[in-house]
Amino acid sequence: MKDLESLSASQAAKALSKREIKATDLLLSCLDRIGQRESIVKAWVSLGKENALTRAKDLDKGAIQGLLHGLPIGVKDLFDTYDLPTAYGSPIYQNNYPSSDAVSVALMRQAGGIILGKTVTTEFASFKGGITTNPHNKKHTPGGSSSGSAAAVADFMVPLATGSQTAGSIIRPASYCGVVGFKPSLGKVSIAGAKSLSISMDVLGCFGRSVEDVALGIAAMSGDHGLATVNDLHNKPRIGICKTANWSHAQKETTTALAVARHAAESICKGTVSDQKLPKACDGLTQSQTNIMMSEMSRSLLFERVHFPKKINPLISKLLNDGALISYEQYAKDLSMVERAKASVADLFSNEIDILIAPSATGEAPLIKDGTGDPIFCRDWSMLGLPCININVASGPNGLPVGVQLIAGPGKDHFLLSAARAFALALPDPVLRDQA
Repeated sequence: MKDLESLSASQAAKALSKREIKATDLLLSCLDRIGQRESIVKAWVSLGKENALTRAKDLDKGAIQGLLHGLPIGVKDLFDTYDLPTAYGSPIYQNNYPSSDAVSVALMRQAGGIILGKTVTTEFASFKGGITTNPHNKKHTPGGSSSGSAAAVADFMVPLATGSQTAGSIIRPASYCGVVGFKPSLGKVSIAGAKSLSISMDVLGCFGRSVEDVALGIAAMSGDHGLATVNDLHNKPRIGICKTANWSHAQKETTTALAVARHAAESICKGTVSDQKLPKACDGLTQSQTNIMMSEMSRSLLFERVHFPKKINPLISKLLNDGALISYEQYAKDLSMVERAKASVADLFSNEIDILIAPSATGEAPLIKDGTGDPIFCRDWSMLGLPCININVASGPNGLPVGVQLIAGPGKDHFLLSAARAFALALPDPVLRDQA
C-alpha cells in the first residue's frame, strides 16, 4: 500500500486492525512527510522519533491494543506528556518535563495510539501567533491556538492530532486549514493534565480528515468508545441556519459557505432549513464570554504573571491585566447571565431544532502578519458548552478553505457526528464528501 501518510485516521485504523499495514510503515511514512514539509509548515515543537518507532515495533508484534492501534498522533503542546517536554507555547516552560501524561493522552496511549510529538500552540493557547504556517499557503495563518495540530493533519504529517478550545481554537483552525475539527461537549474529555485557561469553557478535542476520524479520536480521549461508531441518521433532523448576532463580521466567502451549507442541509433535513435566532436570553452572550474568559485567564496564569512578567508576551500581559480589572461582582453577573442563556438554548434544542449551522470563522485564513484570526463566530458556542464540528464547504478569494460548524444540543455528541457525516455526504463537491 503506497502513500500511507495520506490515509485518514479511520482508514489507517481499519487497515492496522486487519494487519493489512504495519504501524512501523505508517509511522515512517509520516516521518518522511514531516521531513519533506516541516521546514515550511513548522507544525512541531518536538518529535519523539525513537520512542515512537519502538512503540510501533511493539504494536506490530503484539495483539491489537485498541481503537487507535498503531496510529501516529500529534499532541498539542498544551497537554502534559511524560516522555516529551511540555512548554505550553511559553519560554517560561521551555525546560518543563512533566512526570505524567494528561488524562486524555494516557487514554490515547491505552487505546494503542503512538504519540509522535508535540505540535505548536500559541503562547498559553491565547492570541499571540506561533511559528506555524498554513499548509495551503505559507503566507497565511493556520489559526490558533491549536495551530500545529490543524496544520499537521492538513499537511498529511499525521492522521490525528489533539486540540483545545476556549474561544475558537479548534473550529477556526480546522476551517482555515481545511480539516475536520471536533469540539465535544464541555466536560466530555477530562482537562486534567492540560494547561487550563478558563475552567468555564476549556474543552479538549481533536482534528482529523473525516468525521469518522474525529469520532475515533474523541472516543479514545474520553473513554466513551461508543462514539467511535458513527451511526446513520434514522430520522431527518430539524436544521436551522444561525448567522448569530455577529453576522456583520462575516466576509463574502462565509456568506457563500452558508449558502452551500443550506443547500446540503435541505437534502437531509425534516421540512425546510429555517433561519434561526438565538433566544433573547443570549443577548450579550459574546461580551459575557469575553469577560469570563479574561477574568479566569488572569487567575489561571497568576503565578506566571507574578513570577515571570518579562517572559510573557506584551499582548498576553495586557489581556491578563485587563482580566484582573474585571470585578468579581461583574464576573458573577456574567456567569448568571450565561446560566440563563444555557437554559434557554437547551429549551430551543429540545423543542424547536436539532442542528444549527453557523459560520466557523469570519472568512478564509488571514495573512500571518494580521494574526491568527477572529474567534467571534465561536465564542457563543464555547460559552454554551455545546458540541461543535467544522466541515469545509467552500473556498475564499485566495483559494483557501472555508468551513461551517454544525452545533447540537447539550450532550448530543454522538448525534452531532451522525448529522455531520450525513451533511458531508450531501455536499455537491465529491472531494468535500471525503470528510464524511
